[in-house]
Amino acid sequence: MSKYSLQKLPSFLCPLLALATGLTFGLSANAQTAATTYPTKPIKLIAPVAAGGGLDNIARTLAERMSKSLGQTIIVENIGGGGGSIASQAVAKATPDGYTLMVAYVGTHGTNPAVRKLPYDAIKDFSPVGMIGATPNALVINPDLPINNLKEFVDYAKKNPAKLSYGSAGPGTLTHLGMEQFKLAANIFMVHVPYRGVGPAYTDLLAGQTQAMFPTLFAAMPYLKSNRVRALAVTGPKRNPAAPNIPTFKELGYNGFEGQQWYGIVGPANMPEPIIAKLNAELNKALATPEFSDKMTSEAMTLMPMTPQQFGTYIKEDIARWTKVAKDRKIEID
Repeated sequence: MSKYSLQKLPSFLCPLLALATGLTFGLSANAQTAATTYPTKPIKLIAPVAAGGGLDNIARTLAERMSKSLGQTIIVENIGGGGGSIASQAVAKATPDGYTLMVAYVGTHGTNPAVRKLPYDAIKDFSPVGMIGATPNALVINPDLPINNLKEFVDYAKKNPAKLSYGSAGPGTLTHLGMEQFKLAANIFMVHVPYRGVGPAYTDLLAGQTQAMFPTLFAAMPYLKSNRVRALAVTGPKRNPAAPNIPTFKELGYNGFEGQQWYGIVGPANMPEPIIAKLNAELNKALATPEFSDKMTSEAMTLMPMTPQQFGTYIKEDIARWTKVAKDRKIEID
């Protein structure tokens, strides 16, 4: 001690201080020991969606890679429902020992907290472990429209305010909030037509019942390759290697369109720091393998390794981004 030494403290406080100091050192040592031996049993990785689809595929691919390096089985458990809120609540209530993790994504820790009252706090109830990566969203249109680029789209919307409608995967989803953000930035009007999932929204877009949509680039790729939709711009800081011919919103003069369909790993709040650090290191090691990198790149995903602190900041900023859009557009989902 510096200013207040044990000798200067009242004698009856010295044993208490010594006990507290010993407990602190003991807890630190125990946490470090736990990280050294961790994991000693299988780890459960929850995918907050039904089996099948992009997130589930990411979870299983990552579990396979990390199982090998950690020397323990990672079991993927699918808990769908509530837009990921059921799984998120279960993870938030789990024991914070590193044996229950979840693939968080923009829905559970981005858009949902911005528009809904949830049974969990996306920031306080979780320990960020690390980012996996993200795929941008693309503004796509029915190719029958006499439009070839974003400027023409904005001009057309302003001249024909009653002729454009766009589909989304549902109220409050990224496909909804992303388009509302663009409507606000471009000062245009389009009718929102919500669907129960991206599949039905695509069906009507292809049939010309709606004229535009804001899906992920990965989901749009099959339709782009067959020329059944036309892409005008993508979100994110730079063009995506999977579709290098599509410009970013930023290139076209629209700043602030950094929102993407992202994925990362979280655990319950108060996980031991050494265990978080170990998981982060193993996660980033898996992201660096050519097999994993190539697989994700083929799905239009950009890998984004981060420290736990950086990932925590990313989550806070993404929630703030969509909260602002929801507030500006007066979007609140019961």
